[in-house]
Amino acid sequence: MSDSFDLVVIGSGPGGYVCAIRAAQLGLKVACVEKDNTLGGTCLNVGCIPSKALLSVSEKYEQAAHQFGDLGIDVGKPRFDLKKMMTHKEKVVGANTQGISFLFKKNKVTHIIGLGTITAPGEVEVTGKKIQAKNIVIATGSESTPLPGVNVDEKQIVTSTGALSLPHVPASMAVIGGGVIGLELGTVWQRLGAKVTVIEFLDRILPGNDMEVSKEMKKILSKQGMEFKLSTKVMAAEKGKDKVTLTLQPSAGGTEEKLDVETVLLAIGR
Repeated sequence: MSDSFDLVVIGSGPGGYVCAIRAAQLGLKVACVEKDNTLGGTCLNVGCIPSKALLSVSEKYEQAAHQFGDLGIDVGKPRFDLKKMMTHKEKVVGANTQGISFLFKKNKVTHIIGLGTITAPGEVEVTGKKIQAKNIVIATGSESTPLPGVNVDEKQIVTSTGALSLPHVPASMAVIGGGVIGLELGTVWQRLGAKVTVIEFLDRILPGNDMEVSKEMKKILSKQGMEFKLSTKVMAAEKGKDKVTLTLQPSAGGTEEKLDVETVLLAIGR
């Protein structure tokens, strides 16, 4: 069986779903292929949306625990329910992904679930079914960048995906990478009680940002209790029963050191 479309978009993230919807609005017959069961890609499912949901909740908890008293608001010692926090996150994600499903139906975009492979010019195969396309857009997005010597299992050593769904607050966490993703998720777990250490190969955090922004953010996070090891390379990560031992090497040379933590977040880029 073969279907034919004016446009087939592979990937339903912010690039893919917007492209598919707009093309359909302009009169094309459009299909969008997505290997996951839900639409929205990394951003809506395991990226921007869930991380901002947890950032918002953890910020409110921190305000109640450390700031309300200074404003004359006595709430006692607040407690948090991690399971309910995660349920809130999933509700936020669900509302967004369902919104895309609605827009697909409204604009008559065909949603095809499965891994799309371009097998010939103008042909995309999805789980054994060939789809003909006058035009193809590749919008497959990004994945977490691996680091030699650090083997992700999404339990003890996690990417941003695993860091969004930890079953409990770790006593300690090492964040490898001082970029936006690492600092965001490190902040979430620090607010909830983890001792967070950020390890960055370069000499400052947020290296892609303006120097002044980088300096001010480091001051703010240091004041909140986050620790930093800059100009430091992670050489290896050895998993034990209840800890991960990182081997660290200063970029300028010097003596290697070991750092034991309960959880490692690998966030060196995508």
